Amino acid sequence: MTRRTVKEWIGKTADSMPPPRVRLRIFRTHDGRCHLSDIKIRPGDAWDCDHVRALWDGGENRESNLAPALSKYHRKKSAADQTVKATGDRKLMKMLGIKKENTGWQKTYKGRPVTHKVGGGVVYTDDGEEI
Repeated sequence: MTRRTVKEWIGKTADSMPPPRVRLRIFRTHDGRCHLSDIKIRPGDAWDCDHVRALWDGGENRESNLAPALSKYHRKKSAADQTVKATGDRKLMKMLGIKKENTGWQKTYKGRPVTHKVGGGVVYTDDGEEI
């Protein structure tokens, strides 16, 4: 008797969530264990499908790159991944000479740069005229 093979699920987009039947296959593939903590996932425990290799790091949104992870551990891993990504992006931007957009209080008014005076008030930086 030949065994039926099931095609691997591949998300149409990076945000595509695996359907319940695929979540069940992922859960069974990993014997119901959180791949981050190796804790057995029990009924009622909140768990997510975690990308083993993060999408931003070249991972794909497909069944073979997903593993069950208890939500508590998944959030910690995602936060750590985001920190690594942000640090790498900042270093690359600095290396390429890309400057971060100024989001502070120094802005423009009617197309001219402005600044705040120490004693209060706002002036144009090019000629010192008060606004």
